[in-house]
Amino acid sequence: MNHNFPVFTIDNECQDCYKCVRHCHCKAIRIVNARAAVIPELCVCCGTCVKVCPAHAKKIRSDLSRLRFLLENGETLYASIAPSFVGYFKGVSINRLAGALKKLGFAGASETALGAELVSAETGKIVQESDRKLFISSACPASVDYIRKYAPEYTDSIVPVVSPVMAHAKLLKQTYGDKIKVVFFGPCAAKKNEADRSPDVLSLAVTFESLRNLLEEKGIDLNAVEDAPLALKAAEEGRAYSLEGGMNDTLRGNDPNIRYVAVSGLANIGRLLSSTAPLKAHGGKKLFIECLACHGGCVNGPVMPEDGSDLETLMNTMDIAASTSSLGRDPKVEMKEVPDKDVPKVKEPTEAEIVAALETVGKHSPADELNCGGCGYNSCREFAAAMIDGKAEASMCLSYLRTISQKTSNALIKYIPASVVIVDNNLQIIECNRHFARMCGEDALAAYDSCGNLTGADLRSLIEFSDLFESAFAGGSGDLERFNQIYGDRIFNISVFSITAGRTVGAVIQDVTQSELHREKVAEKAREVIRKNVTTVQKIAQYLGEHMAETEIILREVAGSYSEIKDKKDGDGK
Repeated sequence: MNHNFPVFTIDNECQDCYKCVRHCHCKAIRIVNARAAVIPELCVCCGTCVKVCPAHAKKIRSDLSRLRFLLENGETLYASIAPSFVGYFKGVSINRLAGALKKLGFAGASETALGAELVSAETGKIVQESDRKLFISSACPASVDYIRKYAPEYTDSIVPVVSPVMAHAKLLKQTYGDKIKVVFFGPCAAKKNEADRSPDVLSLAVTFESLRNLLEEKGIDLNAVEDAPLALKAAEEGRAYSLEGGMNDTLRGNDPNIRYVAVSGLANIGRLLSSTAPLKAHGGKKLFIECLACHGGCVNGPVMPEDGSDLETLMNTMDIAASTSSLGRDPKVEMKEVPDKDVPKVKEPTEAEIVAALETVGKHSPADELNCGGCGYNSCREFAAAMIDGKAEASMCLSYLRTISQKTSNALIKYIPASVVIVDNNLQIIECNRHFARMCGEDALAAYDSCGNLTGADLRSLIEFSDLFESAFAGGSGDLERFNQIYGDRIFNISVFSITAGRTVGAVIQDVTQSELHREKVAEKAREVIRKNVTTVQKIAQYLGEHMAETEIILREVAGSYSEIKDKKDGDGK
């Protein structure tokens, strides 16, 4: 668990469902001891794993403690508010949000969309003047990092312009002084990477979720706070950046030699760039591709609510972005940023290593490779490569686990020295062993030996104590144990247990007739020995009693004789 990286896992809450692996297009997840950990060098912080995790074990770094520190130490803070706020703080105006931030202690609040307008102006200029044919937007840091890592051949096609938040932060610092601290508020995890890489420009990137938590912590009610004017000025068409195609709308002109395409979602970006389409489809014309990591744009960022991109929100975003102004900006901030390739160092496994890894999970031939995707990978071979790279564990293969589980279960049922049976709620046999068939009689044993099972047979027709199974179904998940139960001329120890409450019940039955008879014989012999011992003791006591009586008579006679002699001597002496 690396809390320093923008996206991390709370280990104790991870349910080893592999949903994050399944949805991570970069496969930047390593499974260790059935817990999913983010691999920083592979991750682009798109936040998809955060959105899909059913246990909420994936988290975006809060940074609230750092923000509190800045506020408590009297730093001059300016907020950069992403245009997607309309989808998170529904019904709250940008001026109302600015008022809440001022109440928190911010010197001012401004719209990130102003930076977007600077980016559009600079990007439009580059596209118009360059001789290149292919251009890729630089606005989304997650998509930029994705291209740098996983489609490096297109890195040079990324427009060499800073992202909107970095342009906005530079504009704020240029206006209010280099000593101010700029804090971004938005729905994005990748912005935290930008802040981490350039803390001198952008001090912090905080999610809307964290902002709401801080407002609640300070007792600030957005419905009660007063509006505040924005720092700098209100944004215009730059607000459209939060929607897919929004950047293109700010760039699109009447130049017939430039085509604009918008694509959102890393998987879609990957598919587009993996083909030759970007190099050929433009037919000699310039092609500008707007890439956004989140499906539909920033309004569907990782911390946005499920209805963050509902129709009302989309319409409101389009309305506040509507403007008749042109892109004739005169930016006086440094806008250039040339991204470099950042290809992860991943060792490609050999075919022999792939085959060996597949063998460890029971894939001995291509026919065994189900490619079911249960492990989170698209194919068994991709999963094998992940195991070799230390990103995956054999236990992630569900078909392998099922096979091992079935073999273990079959072996236990077959070789356990007792009768075992599993039935459904209709008391139809699902599975049993040969001991059970033998217990049920010669006909049942013959049927078992012929078919290898008694599946489908009615339990009530085979044993006399099927009522115990009915009681187990009626009792839910409770277990029943009966010892020394006599049915006919046999004695049984019976343990009935619920496997699936109300649906499946199993039982382990031991015929203890012979052992009970043997035990009774042993007990009878013990009783006989005791009887003989008692008789012997009684006889000894009798003999001892008679002997003591005789001894007592003799001693009395001796004592009497002695007394007479003594009395006679005493008389003579007188």
